[in-house]
Amino acid sequence: MATGSATPSSSARGRAGRAAGSTAVAAGARAGFVARGVIYVLVGVLAVRLAFTHGSRQTADRGGAIAEIAHHPFGSVLLWLLGVALAGMALWRLSEAAFGQAGPDGAKAGKRAAAAGRCVFYGFVSYSVLAYAIGEKGSGGGSSDKTSRDVTAKALAWPGGQWIVGAAGVAVVCCGLWIAARACMRKFHKHLRMGEMSRRQRRAVDFVGVFGGASRGIVFATAGGFAVAAAKRHTPGRATGMDTTLRSFAGTPAGPWLLVLIALGLVAFGVFSWASARWRVV
Repeated sequence: MATGSATPSSSARGRAGRAAGSTAVAAGARAGFVARGVIYVLVGVLAVRLAFTHGSRQTADRGGAIAEIAHHPFGSVLLWLLGVALAGMALWRLSEAAFGQAGPDGAKAGKRAAAAGRCVFYGFVSYSVLAYAIGEKGSGGGSSDKTSRDVTAKALAWPGGQWIVGAAGVAVVCCGLWIAARACMRKFHKHLRMGEMSRRQRRAVDFVGVFGGASRGIVFATAGGFAVAAAKRHTPGRATGMDTTLRSFAGTPAGPWLLVLIALGLVAFGVFSWASARWRVV
């Protein structure tokens, strides 16, 4: 006979859901989106500079963005705030991995595994930013190109290393195309409280979500293509980070204007991250 009392398992799920949706975790997630937006906007601005400044040593990647912040007044304080905010993002992703995401299908194993991966990523980024803030200049401000080359060189030295690097490159290409396709299909709508936006706000969020997401996906896919080339030729130097990937767009027949377009797309993704900080369902 049915009763009104909850089973132990449902009670546990209820407690887990409340923990995942706690005010502190939600605040951490929103702070993390703000921090992610700051990084992407700065990377986009740095990339625009690269398009018209030949021979510049400033890198258009996360390291370059962190160094740019550090050189401004109160830069150290800003880096601490940025690092703590990114730790909040990692904590939110950890809660999603443990308890499931918001939404009817948020408890699926695939979504929880993806959340765990994002938790590790944002945890590493938070650590690198905080390490830079306390004086380890080779940490958060390190070149993404050097890191990519070093990792690729080590992987290529393993037995079957070419296949491993090649498979990883193909995976990154597919991931980039998936990111771009989802952005173009406006899949982000289901994660945002669209009903709370005015018509003008919805149009603006759609624009930065599609343009920014597609540009970000193109950058990922291009970087993956370089990794595949590095594996095929057994040349670690062919692998690139975000900086050289962005610079490569300036070498196309479109010249610097394609780089400018992609750079503006990264700025748009940063703005979309700020919109997510306000309207994301967490």
